[in-house]
Amino acid sequence: MRNTTAANSAQQSERVAVTVIVPAFNSETTIRATLDSILAQVYEGPIEVIVADGAGFSATSELVRKRYQSVKLVANPQRTAANGLNAALRVATGSVVVRCDSHATFPPEYVRRSVEILEGSGAAVVGGRQQPVGETIFERAVGISLTTPLGAGDARYRLGGREGPADTVYLGVFRRDALSLVGGFDPLLDCGEDTDCNWRLRKRGQSVWFDPSLTVFYRPRSTLRELVRQYFRYGRWKFAVLGRHPAELRLRHLASPLLTLGLAASALLGLAGVAGATALPLLYAATLTLAAVVLGIRRRDAAALLLPVVLPTMHLGWGLGFLMPSRWPLANPSHSSSTAAASLSSDVGHDQVVDIQTTHDPPPPPPPPPPPT
Repeated sequence: MRNTTAANSAQQSERVAVTVIVPAFNSETTIRATLDSILAQVYEGPIEVIVADGAGFSATSELVRKRYQSVKLVANPQRTAANGLNAALRVATGSVVVRCDSHATFPPEYVRRSVEILEGSGAAVVGGRQQPVGETIFERAVGISLTTPLGAGDARYRLGGREGPADTVYLGVFRRDALSLVGGFDPLLDCGEDTDCNWRLRKRGQSVWFDPSLTVFYRPRSTLRELVRQYFRYGRWKFAVLGRHPAELRLRHLASPLLTLGLAASALLGLAGVAGATALPLLYAATLTLAAVVLGIRRRDAAALLLPVVLPTMHLGWGLGFLMPSRWPLANPSHSSSTAAASLSSDVGHDQVVDIQTTHDPPPPPPPPPPPT
């Protein structure tokens, strides 16, 4: 009887209509792998794919037009992930919404397994592990950093852990009606919109579910400059999100800001000639060096030798961003849901939705002026 019930649940999952939404901006170098993995899903139910492009008639949208005839394009002139996700949600038809970013790829059975877990758990959103897959030595070093407590804290979606309720999950597979309940993603957030959405779901009595059997492959940033910008944004907007949800503050959120302040204080004390001012910097450097050696041996990857460069970039970038927030958090956390609902319910003009099968070409240049008479 139990096997029959499981089989019936799996068959029912196969019939659920799914929409995969992908926010993208200048993603022409990575989005091909993303869309190939989505279109290769082993799933018998209908799958709709929508890309929210933040650059208009860009190389990204041109690639989608030419190569992926079944994929829809939605304009995202605000160029933020939250606005792009909401723009895609306004035209999505699936009862299950799967988020995928343009730096991520799915294993072939990701959608099927996610829908099964969503139905079996009764949760509003489910998610699994982020598995970094780097192609260059620098990307591999970032990937190693993201899968260690020094770079990930205690985040289950990066380190793994038990199946069950979670604060938040990576990307996420949502029930459409649950997203509608909280108004989708908050367009005021340039970053951290996923965490904010999951926290609002939990406040409405919904469950956020982590399952380590779900894996999403993620390509890390490829240069030091990109990594600095990424983690600085993470820190800036984490401050804003925590300002709305102060009860969600954890010690891991303070680790990088406190380290940043401690190193800055050590530098000032050192300039003032205070004895012992170098204790914290030396301890930090020794920890990074030891981690690089140990992880390099355990993982048999020389990329770990770059950890003394990569980890401080992540720590100090995040810490500085947190200490230099882009705006003060909203005093009323409920404002997050109201602004998200307003964005999700906004009308989408016909010129903002582009079906690739009936796509419009970029407007032609104006005709040359007539010759002088």
